[in-house]
Amino acid sequence: MSSTQQETVRQLLEEHGTTFAADADITLRDEPACLWQLLVLAQLLSTRISSDIAVATARELWKAEWRTPANLRRSTWQQRVNALGRGGYRRYDESTATRLEANVVLLDERWNGDLRELRDEADGDAAGIAELLQAFAGIGPTGADIFLREVQDVWPSVAPYADKLVVRGAKAAGLPTTPDELFALCPSVRAAHLAAVLVRIARKPSILERS
Repeated sequence: MSSTQQETVRQLLEEHGTTFAADADITLRDEPACLWQLLVLAQLLSTRISSDIAVATARELWKAEWRTPANLRRSTWQQRVNALGRGGYRRYDESTATRLEANVVLLDERWNGDLRELRDEADGDAAGIAELLQAFAGIGPTGADIFLREVQDVWPSVAPYADKLVVRGAKAAGLPTTPDELFALCPSVRAAHLAAVLVRIARKPSILERS
């Protein structure tokens, strides 16, 4: 660990260290409603659409008061389509409206509406959690990665979690590419923040020119 790398991480966190969950107005805690919101965000971010649109769409769903599985389950398909459209998610609005309901049903029936039960079923293992997450409609390996990157500050058993995008961003920033070495450069409660920064760098390396 070098002082130069620590300073790089400090600066990146200061300038760009907002998680995607925070951008989507999710106050992430180890609680059912917050974890559900993160699952929805991971689903929205998984499609071939900009992260800004996915985040804006998540905020529209919260405005409709669908921050809990129970509230979303009381919505109609058309109401969900309309909210998704307001967020700019028009290419995928109808299919996503259907998938959101399917995911509520699965979460309720298999894990009693609580993703902590999914985590416990996997014994807290990141690979096991990723596999179970992919039972949800619209959540594939990419969506599972997004969820695990963002949840690692509140689910310590999955930390440190770095997928290919995080590693690519770390390499571009001149940082270690092994998870243990990489996340040792930041406070443990900010691993998700660093992961989010590095994902942004992987997608848009020009960020480094402004840091």
